Amino acid sequence: MEDKEQRPGRSERAGKLPQAEKKLHEAVCVLLVELCERFTFFGIVCNMILFCTAKLGYRSYQAAMVNMCFVGTSTLTPVLVGWLAEYLVGRIKLVCICMFLHFLGTALLPVVSFPFEDIYIDRRHVLLTLPKREQKIIFYFALLTASLGIGGIRAIVCPLSAYSLEDCGPKELLSFFNWFHWLVNLNSAVVFVSISYIQQSVARNLGFLIPFVSGLMAMITIHMVRGEMIYKPKTDSSLLTTFGVIFSALKTCGARYRYLGTALASWLDHAKENHGGQYSETQVEGTKSLTRLFPLFTFQILYRTCIMQIPSGYYLQTMNSNLHFSGFVLPVAAMNVISIVPLLILVPVLECINSWLFSSKDTGHSPTIYIVVGHLCAALSVMVAGFCEMHRKHFPQVEQTLSEEVLLVSSMPCFHLAPQYILLGVAEALVTPSCSLLSFQLVPERMRGISMHFLALFNGAGCFMGALFVQTAHTGTQGNWFPHLLHEGKLERFFFFLASLMMVNTLGFWTIAHRYNNLHEDCTNEFRRILPGEKLLKHEKAIKHYNAVLESSPILSPVEKT
Repeated sequence: MEDKEQRPGRSERAGKLPQAEKKLHEAVCVLLVELCERFTFFGIVCNMILFCTAKLGYRSYQAAMVNMCFVGTSTLTPVLVGWLAEYLVGRIKLVCICMFLHFLGTALLPVVSFPFEDIYIDRRHVLLTLPKREQKIIFYFALLTASLGIGGIRAIVCPLSAYSLEDCGPKELLSFFNWFHWLVNLNSAVVFVSISYIQQSVARNLGFLIPFVSGLMAMITIHMVRGEMIYKPKTDSSLLTTFGVIFSALKTCGARYRYLGTALASWLDHAKENHGGQYSETQVEGTKSLTRLFPLFTFQILYRTCIMQIPSGYYLQTMNSNLHFSGFVLPVAAMNVISIVPLLILVPVLECINSWLFSSKDTGHSPTIYIVVGHLCAALSVMVAGFCEMHRKHFPQVEQTLSEEVLLVSSMPCFHLAPQYILLGVAEALVTPSCSLLSFQLVPERMRGISMHFLALFNGAGCFMGALFVQTAHTGTQGNWFPHLLHEGKLERFFFFLASLMMVNTLGFWTIAHRYNNLHEDCTNEFRRILPGEKLLKHEKAIKHYNAVLESSPILSPVEKT
């Protein structure tokens, strides 16, 4: 009997061990693919402005717009690909298509950047050059296919749901988002230092081969464990359902006010079936919890526009400053590391602060104060950038060679721009994990994926708004506020204008921040109290459990069982 009792225990432990190893293997593979995808993404972004101006002959504002539009497209494509995987194509087929697009885009980028005119068959014959028009067409096509591939990897292979965060509390979630963004930024720091130096100094025309190799590594990793890495989320709710609830509520609400004049507790209640709508109470209540986050998402648009100054306005400032340091020419994108260092330092400090706050008796702790301080740091960063631009123009101009192009730049050392990078790094360390936590925790479990999709939509809108600001500033001022040659214009006025808008944005969010102070505790409970379907399901499970106890209990007599 002792042998028989021990054997099941051994078999259970033996079964649990491979399962734990499998989960660990899946988590490591997902993380590796995530890092490879980010490596590819940052490798494309880090020197795109220098490539567009030096190789394709773009004006400075055009190169900045291309960079911001690529970042915005890569932010929005996961939402589109997630919808396609759910309704039209299927996850397995779509991930293969996205892998091919990712491979195609990263393979075409070296075709654009490779200098065919520099390759000699012998001293007399030169290989054919690629015309500018075809070069630009291939370049845009490569960026589009690469962004679609990036979106597929982020949406299907590496969504946040794949990390099994359903049972985590606010403390664990904030810790996860802090360390997740810490790891991503550590990866980007390596990219900005290594790839930017290779592209700019060692072998500028082979630089885009590194994103190609990184994308190939990501696809091989996906191929090796495609069955375990392709996460299949729950289909309780979708982006189309959320939009459908909103439009149905608006339509029914307008008709009711026009003809009946009746009012409900919330305008979204008009979408419920018992009020003349087309959607169930579960779907409407989930959408109501999501719409409470729309003010939070809206205030992130202008913040994301400020963050987009790193690969646009700040990059141009650095490119037009003195990059020589002890006889060594620094890569332009290496200055981005200065904005990453505060994040790498602050995350462990914030982790200690959060552990103390969540362990204290004050259960109403909310990271909204982090977002307010982060928005303020972003506004100060753009303002400091304006003063640094004025300071940069007081230095005499010198010649500087970048990517075999001789440019007239200010003799001001590029390290004078460090404060604006540091402030934006502090802002990212405070804002991004906190917004992810609020977006993930303030909605019911079935709506968390949709909430993160909406956060991505608003972040992408911030990238495109930055490109719109650049185009408007350049056109409205005849190139004065965003000039091609910085010493001939007033770029500082653009920075001061953006800083004033960001200050107003910070004050606006500060006035509504109290809405998200305690919601992370009672939002889910309140949602569950409203839904009768979940109550009935719990009661049904309880009755089944009680009947099973009655049937198997030797203590109760036959009379008691009846």
